[in-house]
Amino acid sequence: MAVADVRNEILVGVDPKNPSRPALAWAAQAALSRGGDVRLLLSVPPLRATRHGDVQPRHEALRVEGEEALSAAVETTRALAPDVAVTAVLFDGMPAAVLCQEAAGRARLVVVGSRRLTRPKDVFSADSVVVPVSARADCPVVVVRETEHAGRTPLPLVVGVDGSSGSRSAVDFAAQEAGPRGATVHAVWVWPEHVARPAGLGDERAGLLERRRLLAETVAGPGERYPDVGITQEVLRGHPVEELARVSATARAVVAGRHGRGGHTGMRLGSVVHGLLHRAECPVVVVPPV
Repeated sequence: MAVADVRNEILVGVDPKNPSRPALAWAAQAALSRGGDVRLLLSVPPLRATRHGDVQPRHEALRVEGEEALSAAVETTRALAPDVAVTAVLFDGMPAAVLCQEAAGRARLVVVGSRRLTRPKDVFSADSVVVPVSARADCPVVVVRETEHAGRTPLPLVVGVDGSSGSRSAVDFAAQEAGPRGATVHAVWVWPEHVARPAGLGDERAGLLERRRLLAETVAGPGERYPDVGITQEVLRGHPVEELARVSATARAVVAGRHGRGGHTGMRLGSVVHGLLHRAECPVVVVPPV
């Protein structure tokens, strides 16, 4: 099998408590626009034994609930994209760990829904996947909120740029996704307010010009590789999370690169990505560095 085929699966994490139609719609559109199959995955976490009796009946009940949720998700996805191959798999295990394991080496995208959980629940809850998967998956992760507006067109894909390898990967991903969807890319560099302002107006202008130069360098490569995709650029002054969240109100999605593959969850995501997962008004795509 060719390497290109290995990385052409769209993996969707299904939540039995709150199946996300917008997440399924995003996955279906991704499969239609760039090809690939959709695989729906639901994982039942292990239950702790208690003094109140055997947990096996409860676990079996959760598996039945999971099978029903998967069946409904398959029907929804096939209705959204009749020509896309859709499969479903039920696992036992911690949902975030299973998703990352199943995505490794075969998924082009992981798509999950979000219920706007609090930060402690995002990180530590057994049935939460958003933050752990966004931090650890080896492919881009799309987090789709229930209020997402991905179906409206023509909205741009906004991508946050800061000069890091993660943001360069994010720009490349945004350009890849924008082309088949008929969308544009809006690359934004936010110059943080906490960075001391230069003493003179000339220095302030020099700082602005330098960031515009770095932004242009970052988007130059993707612009050459995807010449049919319109890419606009903007440098903003302010708090990166606040500014990108504000821009996300009129975006199809906001794309951001994470820091790396080592360290704990927070270090991998970085404060900007973590903030966007809680504040963005559209789907958030977290892209690992190459």
